[in-house]
Amino acid sequence: MSRVNDVGGQTGFGVLEIEGDEPAFHADWEARVFALNAALVRNGVYTLDEFRDTVERMAPAEYLAASYYERWLHAIETLVAGRKVLGDE
Repeated sequence: MSRVNDVGGQTGFGVLEIEGDEPAFHADWEARVFALNAALVRNGVYTLDEFRDTVERMAPAEYLAASYYERWLHAIETLVAGRKVLGDE
């Protein structure tokens, strides 16, 4: 089943711009999303497979409009909604 993220071999997406000294994170919130995801996976709230699948199941328009870490944040929010997470006793 092909999803919106599966664009291998397709054309028409424009030139890929690669920054010479691109930082790992372009904004502080991106680093926080990265760290939050690592903590949630490490503590067994969800798996990396669940995380990846949640990103890949985003609605096509939402997926294409979101930045890389906005997709991560969407997945985190989706996966923790209704689950017992750190500090919820």
